[in-house]
Amino acid sequence: MNKKTIDFLIVGLGNPGPEYEHTLHNVGFDVVDKIADDLRVNYWKDGCGALYAEAKTAEGAEVVLAKPQSFMNTSGGPVSSLLKEYRLTVKNLIVIHDDLDLDPGRIRIKVGGSAGGHNGIKSIINKCGDQNFIHVKVGIGHPPGRKTVVDWVLSLPLKANAEDMSFGLEHAKDAALALTHETVQNVQNKFN
Repeated sequence: MNKKTIDFLIVGLGNPGPEYEHTLHNVGFDVVDKIADDLRVNYWKDGCGALYAEAKTAEGAEVVLAKPQSFMNTSGGPVSSLLKEYRLTVKNLIVIHDDLDLDPGRIRIKVGGSAGGHNGIKSIINKCGDQNFIHVKVGIGHPPGRKTVVDWVLSLPLKANAEDMSFGLEHAKDAALALTHETVQNVQNKFN
């Protein structure tokens, strides 16, 4: 695949390592893995501070799927490097990440805006110098009781939320793929 033909960089945010697998903060990785399964990706490259793979959607969009390996709070470096590597701008960037302010499993599509307290998004905005990329937010809800936000985002989904989270990951996958060939407004109307 010629690097000049890539239409979108689809990034799932998360933390590398088996101790973080399937935690709430890693929903971005989980969604990118679901997209990779759908697109039959079987080879991931390791470079630019990320695991990444090139693929083609059923509708013909050429995409790069990526999972930064630098930890959540420094995701901007790998994202910026991949954008440069593929000669893309943030207008071609779709970032999938967790959101505390959405109920578990709810998704929301948005373009631009502040980091909203999400350090991974803050890092991307700082490194790319532009906040006008597409967000696919996956709700994880607020921590219950006295649990801290850090403990909450690094925990596995509650059993009571498992079905909602599974549904949300599927919808986030479908929304991210739809964004490669539909307008943002159409995708928002379907999924928000």
